[in-house]
Amino acid sequence: MNRRFLLQLLTFALLISTVSFAQQTWKDITIPPLPEFKPVVPVRVQLPNGMVLFLQEDHELPLIDGVMRIRGGSIYEPAEKVGLTDIYGEVWRTGGTSKRTGDELDDFLEVRAAQVETDAGADATSISFSCLKGDFEDVFNVFTELLRDPAFREDKIAIAKDAMYTGISRRNDDPGSIAARESLRVAYGKDNPWARIAEYATVAKVDRNDLVAWHKQYVHPNNIIFGIVGDFDAKQMEARLRQAFGSWQKGPAIQKPKITFADPKPGIYFVNKSDVTQSEIRFVELGIQRNNPDYFATQVMNEIFGGGFSSRLFSNIRTKLGLAYSVGGGIGSSWDHPGITRITMGTKSQTTVDSIKALYSQIDDLVKEAATAEELQRGKDAILNSFVFEFDTPEKVLRERMTYEFYGYPQNFLEQFRTGVEKATAQDVANVARKYVHRDKFAIVVVGNTEQMGTELSSLGPVTPIDITIPAPPGEGQAKPASEN
Repeated sequence: MNRRFLLQLLTFALLISTVSFAQQTWKDITIPPLPEFKPVVPVRVQLPNGMVLFLQEDHELPLIDGVMRIRGGSIYEPAEKVGLTDIYGEVWRTGGTSKRTGDELDDFLEVRAAQVETDAGADATSISFSCLKGDFEDVFNVFTELLRDPAFREDKIAIAKDAMYTGISRRNDDPGSIAARESLRVAYGKDNPWARIAEYATVAKVDRNDLVAWHKQYVHPNNIIFGIVGDFDAKQMEARLRQAFGSWQKGPAIQKPKITFADPKPGIYFVNKSDVTQSEIRFVELGIQRNNPDYFATQVMNEIFGGGFSSRLFSNIRTKLGLAYSVGGGIGSSWDHPGITRITMGTKSQTTVDSIKALYSQIDDLVKEAATAEELQRGKDAILNSFVFEFDTPEKVLRERMTYEFYGYPQNFLEQFRTGVEKATAQDVANVARKYVHRDKFAIVVVGNTEQMGTELSSLGPVTPIDITIPAPPGEGQAKPASEN
């Protein structure tokens, strides 16, 4: 057999192989099942004084990070001082301690490439640190000093309040931000602590005594969950933390505020903004809590209905009808109170009414048309295939476990989530759609330019105007019209 013949034979075999491969498609590729999800579980320790510790070893890099989550946030504020915790979360760090100013802390940490930061949220405040393993003792000492002995210096309070005043003055600049804020207030009620907004007057009433009193009331070991992750031995770190916090005495039990929730009044709510050429649309009604047995099925339904480029909302309203710049949404869920079911959309002014009608049609179809087998699988795959990236580091798993501890969820809720999504059926998706998505119960918030709409919103029913005028600072007379804010 000569060399020429061998070359011809090899070329022919390669050609046959290429043709055979070309006839295959991506659908012919066998996708193996996802491996069992086994996150690295942090060590949980509870000190006699009530402080809960989560210790997570991670030896990939010589770093140590820690965060304390402290019960008590903006929903605990008095109504006349909304903005207090925002100022507190800022000045706790910038105000320094009785031994060092905030600027001196900056210098101390900068040379070590370390951070110590504070923050405030709706139901908790936090203090965190990040440093090299070799600088842990120095940085941890600063961390505990700021935790136990903050100064709340007056000059930093003034700076924080000025920043809040600036934020208030500019809160009506962006139509998307207006739509998010006002739809929250419509869904929960403007006086609900989850929807209140700071005003010049409420910020002005906050003083240093309020920050000191807040710290004394809420920063106690029995009110704290402390998570730490990094290059350390868990037993040795536990001993170090017991040494630092073991003698800290318990404080008074925290009473969570009693907040009531009621479905918003259905109808159309309109914010007229004369300087825009498009409309922001928000359909809202009350959603569910995550401990609801239907939670897992709602996540699959959300992905099918409004979760991505292949969702029904995107495919039909944006791609086929060309009505939306952006569109999406689904059944909302929160940890310890009802979330908000939202459908969001941005469209040009002239197609505002047509877009609302199109959303109505999609809601009708969602309830009437069950998910196809392809939709169901695609929705579940989208959730599960992105799942690993949400919890692909020990730190992410640690923070998730801290969240379960904070809200009283089982520590295996992460594993329950994946199993629950995998088990969701087309019938489950249909059931939650009928149960939690109600066309006639939606409140519809629209931010847009009424002069450019063509078809008036009133063609869809009664319209309730929303006044977004910003009340003037104390002593400066009447508020400016919303159009001038």
